[in-house]
Amino acid sequence: MLLAASPLELFVILLCMATRADFTDEEWKAMEEGITGAGMFVALVDRSFFDSFKEANALAKHLRDAHEHSDSVLVRDLASGHDRPFGMTASPQEVEQSTVATLTQAVATLEAKSPEDLAAYRQLVLDVAQSVAEAAKGVSQQENQALDHIRAALGSSG
Repeated sequence: MLLAASPLELFVILLCMATRADFTDEEWKAMEEGITGAGMFVALVDRSFFDSFKEANALAKHLRDAHEHSDSVLVRDLASGHDRPFGMTASPQEVEQSTVATLTQAVATLEAKSPEDLAAYRQLVLDVAQSVAEAAKGVSQQENQALDHIRAALGSSG
């Protein structure tokens, strides 16, 4: 897409792209935690010791791929974050509540400051959560419910 753009169009596109500098620390943290929190939420609703390794690997792989290949500069920057939003002792309910809150805040922030990145952010969060759900033995009923909660928090049906 950018290869066919004229120099002026490319300049305008680059001017309009949101970067880390366009967000407060709190907003940036919410966007990062929404991504990792979604993966952790799905992983925690159907716990299994060995599945946890597969799910953690799926989360890391998906973030690495997004960092390297996303069309959105903002998504690439967010995917490079290594925030761990929850401690090892957080309950699934705590993770759900915090994830839903941070996703809601992240969506509101992107709607206000960078609406052109909102679809890419939603897709990243959903892809991360789905890949974690599929990482082990297939998607369980609890994982499907967690995915539904994530979609609702993102204001997305897909």
